[in-house]
Amino acid sequence: MRVAIAGAGAVGRSIAGELLENGHEVLLVDKAPTAISVERVPMAEWLLADACEITSLDEAALQRCNVVIAATGDDKVNLVVSLLAKTEYGVPRVVARVNNPKNEWLFNEAWGVDVAVSTPRLMSALVEEAVSVGDLVRLLRFSHGDANLVELTLPPESALAGTQVGDVAWPEDTSLVTIIRGQRVLTPSTEETLEAGDELLFVAAQAREEQLEDLLSVCRGDSED
Repeated sequence: MRVAIAGAGAVGRSIAGELLENGHEVLLVDKAPTAISVERVPMAEWLLADACEITSLDEAALQRCNVVIAATGDDKVNLVVSLLAKTEYGVPRVVARVNNPKNEWLFNEAWGVDVAVSTPRLMSALVEEAVSVGDLVRLLRFSHGDANLVELTLPPESALAGTQVGDVAWPEDTSLVTIIRGQRVLTPSTEETLEAGDELLFVAAQAREEQLEDLLSVCRGDSED
């Protein structure tokens, strides 16, 4: 997979390093000469250019990229890069960094953004996830289809504990994608039995989140009424 990253600061370089370790091709683009630190990510391609300019993106051959990541510290730049990547070059997947949470509403399909990542939101979600059992925590927002990646830790008293995944009447527009059980990451088959303490990750339409939370938090005594 070929990935272009706009913004070669600490965030961009960190993402590049992870992707390179996983065997992907990475191009880092930044207009600041001081940001071009080839020795820090030597396996990446580097381009000194303004990612908001068509000529720069032509030079970067953005049409060859499977993913573009707008990772600068400027939300305006990230929005412009996302829009150009999607509309001018038809990049299949565009991921954008949200620096100011007040701007998060802009990072949607209209601006070419497939996935918006807000660092403050992720940090707060991680805090919530660490202290909450039975409460739904929104981890990531997907622009297409108004869907979110959400997490819920199954409480011990849940009526679903001991139930097979295939026997649960999940709400429409929701999909259980992963079960984290201790140190194990499980792909949820229909025969997999849910256990108290399981961390369940779903992709769910925002309109279904409350229904999903209610389903997972129903206590055994309540379900028998």
